[in-house]
Amino acid sequence: MSKTELVWFKSSHSGSSGDDCIEIAVAEQAICVRDSKDVTRPHFAVGRAEWARFVGFVAEA
Repeated sequence: MSKTELVWFKSSHSGSSGDDCIEIAVAEQAICVRDSKDVTRPHFAVGRAEWARFVGFVAEA
């Protein structure tokens, strides 16, 4: 999958300055994550089930 095929977005909790933020893109089999401050660096991907566990954990914190 090329990076141009992914549609990236930031959290609705991100500030307008763009500091210290990640962006995600939803792919067919995974959730891709990248650093919004340097989008030229490679992204990483996690499975949908793992992403759901992560989001659930963060929501409880």
